[in-house]
Order: sequence, then C-alpha cells, then structure tokens
Amino acid sequence: MQLLSFVLPIYNEQDNISKLWQELHLLSLKLKNFKTEFIFVNDGSRDNSAQELGKIYNANPDLIKVVNFSRNFGHQIAVTAGQDKATGDAVIIMDSDLQDPPEVVLELVEKWQEGFDIVYAQREKYKTNFFKEKSAFLFYRILKSITNVEIPVDTGDFRLISKRVNLEMRKFKEKSRFLRGISALTGFKQIGVKFNRKQRFAGKPQYTFFKSLKLALDGITGFSVFPLHLISIIGFVFAGSSFIFGVSYIFYTLATKTEVSGWASLMSAVIFLGGVQLMMLGIIGEYLGRIYVQVLDRPLYTIEGSLGFEK
Repeated sequence: MQLLSFVLPIYNEQDNISKLWQELHLLSLKLKNFKTEFIFVNDGSRDNSAQELGKIYNANPDLIKVVNFSRNFGHQIAVTAGQDKATGDAVIIMDSDLQDPPEVVLELVEKWQEGFDIVYAQREKYKTNFFKEKSAFLFYRILKSITNVEIPVDTGDFRLISKRVNLEMRKFKEKSRFLRGISALTGFKQIGVKFNRKQRFAGKPQYTFFKSLKLALDGITGFSVFPLHLISIIGFVFAGSSFIFGVSYIFYTLATKTEVSGWASLMSAVIFLGGVQLMMLGIIGEYLGRIYVQVLDRPLYTIEGSLGFEK
C-alpha cells in the first residue's frame, strides 16, 4: 500500500490545529487505499502550538509526527524540513490555516495516480485583501516573463510531488529558498488543479507584507538575472539620453547665442539619477547578499525535539 506524507508548517497556529486535524483525519478516512502520515513542523511558534501538537500526537501516535524547531526559520525552511523527513511515495505540502482546502488533496492524488509527478493547486479565487490579490497576480506574471523556468502562475506551495521529485528537491542546497520554483525546476510531468482558496479559520495571517516581499525577491533573484541585465539597459538609456541632450544643448546655444538657465531642473535630474544609481546598487546588493549567505554554508535549520520519529 502506497504511503502519502503530508507536510504542514506551523507558526503560531494554536487556534487552527485542532480543527485542521479534524479535517485531515476525515481526509485520511477517504484515502482508504493509502497509508498516511502527517508531519507537522513547528517553526518556533511563540504561542501554544507545540502543546496542541503534542495533544494530537498523543491521541494519534501512528499517524502524526512532529518536528520542533529551536527558533523561527521561516515557512520555506519549515517545508524543507518536512520534505527531508518525509518517506512517502508522494509528498503533499499544504498550509495549516485551512486556506488550502483538504478536500482538494483527493484531486491531487487522482492526478498523481494518472502518472503526473507534480500536481500543483492553482488558485482561481482566494479570500484576501485587494492589494495582496492584485500584487500576487502581477508578481507571478512578471516572474514568468523573466525566468527560463516554467513556474505556474497563481500557485503557492500547496501541491503533491512524487517521491522522486522530493528526492530531487532535497539536492537543492540554496539558503534563500523559493520552493515552488525549485519544484518547477526539477522538470518531470506536471499538471495543475484549480481550486478556490478559503479564508483563514482563525488567527492572523503569518505572511506579512515584508515576508511576502522577501519571498518575491527570493523568487526573482533565485531564478532570474534579468534585474542585472536591467541595470545595463537603464545605464545605456541614460548615457544615450545625456549624449543627445548635450549635443542638442550645444547646437541650441550656438544657434541662439543664449545660455539655457535651469538650476531647478538640473538639481532634479541629479537627484533622480542619484536615486536610480542607489536602486541599481540595491539590486546588485541583493545578489551579493545571496552569495554571502550561501558561502557561509550554515545549516538550514536546527531541531529542538521531535515526536514520532525513530531515535
């Protein structure tokens, strides 16, 4: 009988864990032709998530496994740890706030059984604020246009990957991780399943604007060098424009015998160009920062303790 490993990152989800497990337990009963294991990765939660996970583990030690980080390492690292621990014939990654509907897993498994190695859940509608929805819509399309990797639009980490894809993803050692990109990078046969994202069951979203922005930067800098090319393009545009402007100014002065005054416009141009230069340095800095973190070669995470794993 094939084993399905569920990977569920947890960060300050004490009010969701009990309801989440109820939904997952019902799901496991529907997946009666498969064995299931549920790997919860507690990403250094500051609330009572660890205690809640301990309760459901004690009640279901044959189904549940728990990894407790020593501190918060971030969502992508928590998922990575779950993938490292997963031994299933397929690994299902989903969030723990019930925005990823557990019933969609049945469709993911069905497509996997048809022969697909990666089955990603693709959002049609999702319950969030207008700004976040539109910025995500724009981000995925920009990312798709500047990368050579076919990263599906409107997808998060909610997906099923086969065992061989999971083993391939574990070979990727970058520290600033963008897992949906790494998943696409492995290749293999892929397909999407449409779904409508729900509202959180309880609590506040853990992905703040700045966390989302960091993830977006990891996605762009991890899978595209287009921003570096953009620096050269902008440099050529400004250099060409300044040359044309200078030549035009010389001819105008010679033809009219007058000088063009414009201290304010000159200062505006200097300030604008200074801002552009700082922005370009910032882009270079992002890439240098990734190199610096990678060269340090520190462990991705440290585990304080675990439940359900053999010693």
